[in-house]
Amino acid sequence: MITIYHNPRCAKSREGLCEIETLNQPFTVKKYLEDPFTKSEFQDVIKKLNLKPIELVRTKESIWIENYKGKTLSDEEIIEIMLKNPKLIERPIIVNGNKAIIARPLDKIKEIL
Repeated sequence: MITIYHNPRCAKSREGLCEIETLNQPFTVKKYLEDPFTKSEFQDVIKKLNLKPIELVRTKESIWIENYKGKTLSDEEIIEIMLKNPKLIERPIIVNGNKAIIARPLDKIKEIL
């Protein structure tokens, strides 16, 4: 089953959802700002993405710039920061089984089908 971690206020996330809807495959939508990640769920997604936590951070967000930019942070600290401030998480994240991608650009969706 495909899951899209989605922020309806984000144009790229809406585009990703539209792309998923055209696939004629079952999928679930998780609006992670309304229904936040659990720590274990987020760690699982990071593992499937095969990325370092810092690679998921939206570093141009004011929350990041004002509070964390330039600091030396461990992976664990970065995960905790994103869990407390989910707006910092890159989106959309699409998971299909053991694989996950950040669907930017949208063509990346094809990589996990």
